[in-house]
Amino acid sequence: MTITAPPAATRPSATATGGPALLFRRARVSRADERIFVGKLALLAVLTAVGAVLALRSEPLSIVAGVLLLAAMYTHAVELQHQCLHHSAFRRSLPHRLVGVPLGVPLLVVYSHYRVRHLQHHRYLGTPQDTEFFGFDTRRPLTVGMLVRGLFDYPRLGAVGLEVLRAAAGRWRYAHGEIAPAMRRRIVTEHLLLGVAVLAAVGLALTGHGAYPLRLWVLPLLVAVPLHFLVELPEHLLCETDTTDVLRNTRSIRGSWLSTWFTNGNNLHIEHHAAMSVPINQLPSRHEETRRYGQHVQRSYAEFYRLLWEAVRPRARA
Repeated sequence: MTITAPPAATRPSATATGGPALLFRRARVSRADERIFVGKLALLAVLTAVGAVLALRSEPLSIVAGVLLLAAMYTHAVELQHQCLHHSAFRRSLPHRLVGVPLGVPLLVVYSHYRVRHLQHHRYLGTPQDTEFFGFDTRRPLTVGMLVRGLFDYPRLGAVGLEVLRAAAGRWRYAHGEIAPAMRRRIVTEHLLLGVAVLAAVGLALTGHGAYPLRLWVLPLLVAVPLHFLVELPEHLLCETDTTDVLRNTRSIRGSWLSTWFTNGNNLHIEHHAAMSVPINQLPSRHEETRRYGQHVQRSYAEFYRLLWEAVRPRARA
């Protein structure tokens, strides 16, 4: 299958009569934007170090606190990786991959593979060709079972392991169209790097140091999988799935400064889809237009999850 040219992005009809202007405006990464992102990386490193220290202590409460903090940071790291794959964190292209690859390792997310599929998701959102990287398909009928399977999507981890084995055997192929040979080589290389990290963790366990990979990676990963699902879920769920208009097929959540930081602006998802290469820290200034023209805008994550409960409650009782 060959990836064809993407359909043109659809703006709301109000655009022709004084509709959103700032929302769709492109912007380049500035030196200030770059400094903000580097600051986010520094904070991630500090909090991850704190989580590691706590997780390796002997007190049970410290271990639990450390594992939970590491799970939160591994989830946050994938949201920072998301900005890297859009090349909206640095002024040059190269640092995005250098930083983006390690950000995804704890949650077993291969940077270049994620980049290819996620950019296709942006091109084809609202069409049958949509290929979101993470497996939950918001176009399918919403059921409690579907939500539970998405929440505990541990099979994805096994699927990544199989991809690593295919890469090592020279049999890895992209399943969603044709990609350039150079991109395929990048993806294969990054799968192999992930495989090396897993083997290193296994090696530690086999040499009597199993507490390190268990507390620093395995247990946080088991918590991070459902946590990441809860972050990603509001993006398009309960929105219109048969339109390419981002004001109708995507959701934004105003949120608090904490949720905006933790999700790295993923809550402002209409703003992101309207102009995906705009640095994340610039999106809050566009939220007022989103509130005015967007069809799916919530004040908080709690409000969204109340809507979700109202949608699934009749099915849960059936």
